Amino acid sequence: MARSRAFIVFVMAITVGGVFAYATYNYVQAAPTKTVPMPTKKVIVAASDLDIGAELQADDIRVIDWPETAMPVGAFHEANEVVGRALVLPVIQNEPILPMKLAAKDSGGGLPPAIPQGMRAVSVRVNEVIGVAGYVLPGTRVDVVVTLNPTDQHRDITSKVILTNVQVLAAGTKIDRETDKNKPIAVSVVTLLVTPEESERLTLASTEGKIQLALRNPLDRETPSTRGIRPGSLLGAAPITNVAERLPAGRRAAMAAAPKPEPPALEPATVEIIRGDKRAREIVRQEN
Repeated sequence: MARSRAFIVFVMAITVGGVFAYATYNYVQAAPTKTVPMPTKKVIVAASDLDIGAELQADDIRVIDWPETAMPVGAFHEANEVVGRALVLPVIQNEPILPMKLAAKDSGGGLPPAIPQGMRAVSVRVNEVIGVAGYVLPGTRVDVVVTLNPTDQHRDITSKVILTNVQVLAAGTKIDRETDKNKPIAVSVVTLLVTPEESERLTLASTEGKIQLALRNPLDRETPSTRGIRPGSLLGAAPITNVAERLPAGRRAAMAAAPKPEPPALEPATVEIIRGDKRAREIVRQEN
């Protein structure tokens, strides 16, 4: 009898506890959730990836809500502030359009607005090898190496770095969006941003010799000076010059006037003779 009562009490406790738990769960789920809206503001972003020189149209941008607490400095809020202006730096999809990436108003589209004052854009022909297997892209930096022969002698062929830390404006595609289906036209050129003096050197190098682009780390700002290399030096067969010839004339004259040391006397040849447990050395004399 006592066991039956204990079992009945245990079952009733479990039942009542389950009912209360179920009721509490339903109450929590039905309670209204209190949310605090985050303040936002309209921001102009790119609707797709855009290249340098692209003139922004209404279809190239879109307006989204951006949190005010993380608002990019200088972000545009109205479409008419950016439509008709050209890009001087590439942008990716959903990236905010900022003033630093836009050319001045009424400067037009294409490549010219992307050229800073005092600089020039020079295009050179490339292939897959010269273009570093497609890794030379707009915004990357390269060194320009030229190989040419100033004479008709094979030994005078020289490879030399003529330009360092040059910015690439365009590579592999022509910046022209007025084409079929708004696609860029593929051309085998790389456009580099150089000074007027560098443009002369680059033009002469591409005309008289063969150029090669060497891709750089964008964080590397050093401009090393190289002496160039010729075939003889490459194979380790360059002519060896006497060390004395590279000394100053005064030092060479002093070395020539100094008395030369006499050569050390040669020791006579000896032979070791062993007789039992005794050893002896005999001097070998040569008969004239």
